[in-house]
Amino acid sequence: MQRSRGDPAEFRLPKYGSERVVALPYRLLQSLGRHVERHVGSAEGWLFATASGVPLPPSTVDSWWQPTIRAAGTPGLHLHALRHFYASGLIAAGCDVVTVQRALGHRSPSTTLDTYAHLWPSAEDPTRDGAAGLADLVLGPPADQSRTNSKR
Repeated sequence: MQRSRGDPAEFRLPKYGSERVVALPYRLLQSLGRHVERHVGSAEGWLFATASGVPLPPSTVDSWWQPTIRAAGTPGLHLHALRHFYASGLIAAGCDVVTVQRALGHRSPSTTLDTYAHLWPSAEDPTRDGAAGLADLVLGPPADQSRTNSKR
């Protein structure tokens, strides 16, 4: 659909019906709430909008983002990288694949795994830890080398 400059923007749900609720820490919600109060005026508005309340296109948000990133000394960091940062943080915190899938709005866990499988611990990691615990149980904890040498 073609529109002239004065026409309101056309709104669509996210692709594949990926609309979702994202669990955010209270501290971040407070910070975002203050930003919305200061710059948007109500919780009903868009976080990034024109003075008339129309949401900004992603290209405009990115055009604001790039100078900020250059000033921070990290040129080339795209806004979409924050999504990957969020996903990797969830994985590092121990979230399972379905939790990360839902947080990102992926259609299926396989989509999430196609991108992030390398970030989850391998099966060998807990197996190795479990075997070390068994070895400590049977053999006793490893000797403290400094304590052993000091008793001579």
